[in-house]
Amino acid sequence: MTHRLSSTMPVAKPLYALDAVQVLDLIKANAITVEEYAEALLNRVRDRNSTVKAWAYIDADFVLRQARVLDEIPHDQRGPLHGVAIGIKDVMNTKDMPTQFGSELYKGHQSCSDSAAVGILRAAGSLIFGKTTTTEFTVANSGPETTNPHDPNRTPGGSSCGSAAAVADLQIPLSLGVQTGGSVIRPASYTGLFAMKPTYSAVSNEGQKSFSITFDTIGFFARSIEDLQLIANVFSIKDDEPVKDTLLTDTSVALVKTPMWSQAGPGTVAALNKAATILENNGAKVVEISLPTEVGDEEALSRRQKVIFKAEAHAAFLREYRLDKTKIGPEIRRLVENSSDYTHSELTQALDKHASTRTIIDQMAANYSAIIAPSAIDEAPFGLDDMGSPAFNTLWTGFHVPVINIPAFTGAHGMPIGVSIVAGRFRDQHLLSIAKVLSEPLMTEGGWKVTGKL
Repeated sequence: MTHRLSSTMPVAKPLYALDAVQVLDLIKANAITVEEYAEALLNRVRDRNSTVKAWAYIDADFVLRQARVLDEIPHDQRGPLHGVAIGIKDVMNTKDMPTQFGSELYKGHQSCSDSAAVGILRAAGSLIFGKTTTTEFTVANSGPETTNPHDPNRTPGGSSCGSAAAVADLQIPLSLGVQTGGSVIRPASYTGLFAMKPTYSAVSNEGQKSFSITFDTIGFFARSIEDLQLIANVFSIKDDEPVKDTLLTDTSVALVKTPMWSQAGPGTVAALNKAATILENNGAKVVEISLPTEVGDEEALSRRQKVIFKAEAHAAFLREYRLDKTKIGPEIRRLVENSSDYTHSELTQALDKHASTRTIIDQMAANYSAIIAPSAIDEAPFGLDDMGSPAFNTLWTGFHVPVINIPAFTGAHGMPIGVSIVAGRFRDQHLLSIAKVLSEPLMTEGGWKVTGKL
């Protein structure tokens, strides 16, 4: 089944390939039912699941039952995401589906309630489609057999691997992930998606398994900025100041290679340079800057990050360790056992220092329309045993700032490479607005199309 939307979609697409805003238009116009839409997505899953393996749990009959219930809701009582399918990373509780955290210890586990994020989406009328794969407790850097839809011999990235792969493979238009280091932005770069990690605390983490209370942040995967805007609005993510429309010629962009730049591969080096050139050629002002000296030391920054999330993980996974440590991975056992021998004094110093750096980053970001930075070391690595490094993401996660991946470029093997657009804390709507402005020339001239090879 294909559909044509004259205003938003000049070329006919299969129903499963439509973005969320396009699906909403069709449902509102009574052009399709939620059940018809769900059937199209389920057929796509049946065709592709043996290759992509994005789902930790999916029940086709249950999806269709939900869809029929949604179709019975009167139009004037429907929510802003009515009928739109969304995947949930399998660390967030769902009252009617298992939540297994990628762990043998929780195989078959089901909570009796939704996490806060899932509850909000359900109240907004979304079709909770299934649970997407994750690495064990989001900690491990390998585990699921989930593949990159654009090359099944490559990783989709971790730990939100299933959330990224399902959206990239046109099985659903939206999904939730969680980022502690780079588990939203990096998979989005590897699979060629738009993704947003909002300001820390913009979306409640209640009802999900925590790794680090200082770093864990729920994020969104989508195939368009408009869909990111849609889900951000559902979560009532707002700025203090009204967002002003900005022309590209009025934007100033800070190019920040970050202290980790020595780790950048040739694809990322080329992508960042090309992004700067495209923006400058289209009238934006681009200036390369370094992070302020107080936060720009790679060794000190990395050390603080590791102290914080390893110390917090000790408490986060103590319960599982005590329940049955033989059923959790060695990396998690080492965290609980504090094999790195971090002290409370070191943790206190790291927390205090890192908190002070956030104001510095906010002040730096306020001088520009946006910051542009790398999203990943390079294109997705070959093989499934290494899900890639979060080196270019963890610093922004720890600074608590919002980040959007723009999937505009390609690497040497034809795989996608994104760039990160960053703003100061609680300037999420500004970031969405400016990312749309910046993404238009980048997506037009960068070389990657969101549906890639599919």
